[in-house]
Amino acid sequence: MNNEWQNFLKTQGAKITVNGTAEFPQPGAGTCTLFDLSHLGTIAVEGPDADDFLQGQLSNDVRELTETHSQLSSHCSAKGRMLANFRMIRRNGIIYLQMPQQTMPPLMKRLSMFKLRAQVDLSDAGDRLVCIGLAGDCAVELLNEEAGQTPELEHAATRHGDITLIRIPGSTFRFEVMGPAVALSNLWKRLAAGGATPANADRWDLLDIQAGIPTVHASTVEAFVPQMTNMQLVDGVSFTKGCYTGQEVVARMQYLGKLKRRMYRAEVATDRCPQPGDELFSGASESGQGTGKVVASAPSGEGRCELLAVVEISAAEQGDVRLGETGPELEFRELPYAFPEPQAASS
Repeated sequence: MNNEWQNFLKTQGAKITVNGTAEFPQPGAGTCTLFDLSHLGTIAVEGPDADDFLQGQLSNDVRELTETHSQLSSHCSAKGRMLANFRMIRRNGIIYLQMPQQTMPPLMKRLSMFKLRAQVDLSDAGDRLVCIGLAGDCAVELLNEEAGQTPELEHAATRHGDITLIRIPGSTFRFEVMGPAVALSNLWKRLAAGGATPANADRWDLLDIQAGIPTVHASTVEAFVPQMTNMQLVDGVSFTKGCYTGQEVVARMQYLGKLKRRMYRAEVATDRCPQPGDELFSGASESGQGTGKVVASAPSGEGRCELLAVVEISAAEQGDVRLGETGPELEFRELPYAFPEPQAASS
């Protein structure tokens, strides 16, 4: 985390954890919440060959990434399994890849292996930029007043001086703000004075879950093909861009295969939220093995957690899916987007 930003957060009552993230002793739970997003790491990709280099490595079409449009994307293994997924942001001609801190160093190391003679540099942007979030009915009015006109469309971005505003999908108005520490420190104070209360990262994660946005964590690296986590439904995969690492497997799944597992949103009664990668089980499982894996989870109330999970479609349709072999049963909830019609072809 940026030291200047870290010191500022301490003046706002935050405790900095051993992982470098901020925790507030009395986090806001209202309708206007302010977030430190230091739990997310950012890789800066720059140089004359940056676009062409990433185009050959990522699942989405880098040509559609602009200063006014961010996008979700992923980097896959040769077997089409996601090694990381992230939000891509173009700012001052530099492309930023934003993802959980734990998955950032391995991804940067792996991408560097593919550079060869390409004129491209990859670096940790944590000392250069910091990110905050604002969510709730207050978000549009507050940001319009304190930071400039907010983007109206999901994934859209606007620039105001040193600050970039990005509209994040979801039923709740939600924005990410990126910029240097000084600019965001001043903005944070103005937003707090306007009624926004600081909240912890798990609440931001909950909003991602409710929006159906998947996250690859260190424990789920290579666990999922993009379509298993609905990446194609959140504009995270291009099927027209051409070749990239793992593209053949991803395309074959889309056009020739039959998807047997996909990501669902669910709620479960438990005092301890499951962790990414935790196994799910069902008596209706077709495989005779684990029925699925947890993608992400976050507290949603006292004794309750919401989660995203990749589950065998047949088991999810019957509704008998549990945490562990004898754990509580998942209660499935609606996602904000629809699943496509079943494919006629089989693998």
